[in-house]
Amino acid sequence: MTQASSPAPPPTTRFAPVGRERHAGKSWRVITRFSFAATTALVPLIAAELPKAALAMPFGFNQRPDESFVLVGILSLTPGRNLFVAPDGRWYGDYVPASIRSHPFRLIRREGTDELVLCVDEQSDLFGEGGAQGLPFFDGQGNLTPDTKAVLDFLGQIERNRAATETAVSDLAATGLICPWPIKYRAGDQDQEVAGLHRIDERAMNALSDDAFLRLRKSSAISIAYAQLLSMGQVQVLERLAALHAKLAPAVTALPESLDKIFQIQGDELLRFD
Repeated sequence: MTQASSPAPPPTTRFAPVGRERHAGKSWRVITRFSFAATTALVPLIAAELPKAALAMPFGFNQRPDESFVLVGILSLTPGRNLFVAPDGRWYGDYVPASIRSHPFRLIRREGTDELVLCVDEQSDLFGEGGAQGLPFFDGQGNLTPDTKAVLDFLGQIERNRAATETAVSDLAATGLICPWPIKYRAGDQDQEVAGLHRIDERAMNALSDDAFLRLRKSSAISIAYAQLLSMGQVQVLERLAALHAKLAPAVTALPESLDKIFQIQGDELLRFD
């Protein structure tokens, strides 16, 4: 992984490779509000964050078009909505998924290679022209600043763990432990059901042979399976958050002071898993 150097991957609609020529004198800011994620209903997760994620939100598996599975945090049961983002952009809950915390940065693969390049969303409100309010991308010698380097290192941790997570999830699927998860929840005065998500088949897991169980344990697949089963109890969190949003809708600028204390995420926790 590296900062951008020639030849760099072509810029996407929003993301551009971080490079001295393009970003010298530019700056970025640490996340204080999460409005940019307000329409994210499902978010990819990695195994390293599951111990905390399992206590904050439900997660399961989403099936890709190629029929493989990806581990996802469930932030809402309604497409295009994130119940964990307050009307004023604060985050409801004690844990923010790593892929959201890394905004406005992303690692993008250089075309035709396995090299990953640090890129930034230049349309983000956190991207700026420099000044006292922002953190510079580069120092006076043209090197990444410690703050920018910390983001690159954090994204590197995510990417390395993502590969191990995908291998473990593939092992779970190949062993027949992933099954459909129709989620029933209460919306107002009615019961609703959401289809399309998947979960661990606990009965099939308990029926594994000793050899199969040990193979899955070696790839950390069993740890993911137990964490997913534990997280299923957090579906009720989505119901409570939906009710909270409904209650606050008429007065989005008057959130109770207690929420600040309950749901505050400290800036120095954004780039950590522990």
